[in-house]
Amino acid sequence: MTRKIFLAILLIYTCVFGLQAQSSGYKTISKQNLADKIKGGWAGQTIGVTFGGPYEFRYNGTFIGDYQPLKWHDGYLKNTMLNNPGLYDDLYMDLTFVDVFEKYGLHAPVDSFANAYAYADYKLWHANQSGRYNILHGIKAPLSGYWKNNPHADCIDYQIESDFAGLMSPGMPNTASAISDKIGHIMNYGDGWYGGVYVGAMYTLAFVSNDIRFIVTEALKTIPQQSNFYQCIHDVIQWHKLYPNDWKQTWLEVQKKWANDIGCPDGVYVPFNIDATVNAAYIVIGLLYGKGDFTKTLEITTRCGQDADCNPSSAGGILGTVLGYNKIPAYWKMGLKEAEDIDFKYTTMSLNKVYSTGLKHALLNIQQNDGKVTGDRVTIKLQQPVPVRFEKSFDGLYPIDIIPASWNDDKTVLHFSFEGTGFVMKGTTDASGNNPAFVLNTQLYIDGNLTESPELPVNFTTRRNELCWKYDLLRGKHNVELKIINSTNEYKISPGNVIIYDNTPSEGIDANVKAAQRFLKNK
Repeated sequence: MTRKIFLAILLIYTCVFGLQAQSSGYKTISKQNLADKIKGGWAGQTIGVTFGGPYEFRYNGTFIGDYQPLKWHDGYLKNTMLNNPGLYDDLYMDLTFVDVFEKYGLHAPVDSFANAYAYADYKLWHANQSGRYNILHGIKAPLSGYWKNNPHADCIDYQIESDFAGLMSPGMPNTASAISDKIGHIMNYGDGWYGGVYVGAMYTLAFVSNDIRFIVTEALKTIPQQSNFYQCIHDVIQWHKLYPNDWKQTWLEVQKKWANDIGCPDGVYVPFNIDATVNAAYIVIGLLYGKGDFTKTLEITTRCGQDADCNPSSAGGILGTVLGYNKIPAYWKMGLKEAEDIDFKYTTMSLNKVYSTGLKHALLNIQQNDGKVTGDRVTIKLQQPVPVRFEKSFDGLYPIDIIPASWNDDKTVLHFSFEGTGFVMKGTTDASGNNPAFVLNTQLYIDGNLTESPELPVNFTTRRNELCWKYDLLRGKHNVELKIINSTNEYKISPGNVIIYDNTPSEGIDANVKAAQRFLKNK
């Protein structure tokens, strides 16, 4: 046998058995490389949220034009962490859950996660705040995130804080999905939950592939195909193939087909959109059109608008995991070292601490899922993504009108009438007194029947996002009264408009135009 023939046979043998080794589902990585990728994930999301912070919900229904520079400079990151800590709600929520794992182990019960954030001091919004309110009022997970109990079930909340699930599950998307099933349903359901499942899956695959298209496509296998979330992200991937050099055209296609939010009371009939589906589309646009370039990825994701800080945070974290900490460009790490020992407000965790804690949790998770850690060698048993169960929020509901509520003469009863199958009454509680723990007690009557007795705290941290709602009424005419039992001059309700739902869409564009006109008139 000549040397050339021997080498050819050896090459064939190596290729065949190499493929077999790959298909057997294991990947070996050095502990140092694993640690670098985990650091890159946490640093990338911190950089991304800081970069996008000034543009958060300032560009709704439009993108940020190329002529507008997006600022970044040395010291900006540290200054933002110290002086604008509320910006990092996606990170301090992340770290709340990491801390629970650290205290109680990888199999900590769901109540430990729910209580940790429900009783925390930080402010929350949308699905997170509705979930918190529910937990504090005895509605436990997963019912705390269920759409009939949470008008924000499809909002972005778990999507922006699911990074931890992926970063502790390298190469294991189904393990990340199981974590997200437990924690993500505290505050979300349906497409809102899928956002977190999908982002978590992209993180897991970022450990084992540097092919962005593969990551976004393979991760989508964790989402049921019949869901709106799957269909929207699948569309983005296809539009990227049609318009490979024009992210704005893909953005426009998303806007035309997917930008109508029917659930979040703050996003109905207005350009504001905090829906997980659309904002996940912006993450994918940034990743695909950024082509692995950190600067382009953050720029494009931010310029897509809407939740323009959380979306580049997710994109930056995923790409940071692909690249690893050491390969994130130095420009983006300006001032990072100075900030890495600063505890995120409301937590006892800094970036440096979560770098090490995150590695610890990932190694434990790998071992508990048939992987091995031998010295500096980490062997991961890879998982083929499988779809989680199908869920749908607001099924069969269509916003058809938006109307005001009226006070009775002594301002102790809010009332309105409508024809349809459901409603959400927006509004806030106001306090001029000195008791931040005061709670307004109310009774909700629908067609003369006591339906609920909502407690409405005046404290912003424990507030209820909306005053009251009901989605599953029989179609027809209904009369609603919200009675205040302990009304005072110091503690009041400021009612907002009422969104009306039906089980069929409104008839044509004229009805929607008229509803929008009424909304603007009553605003």
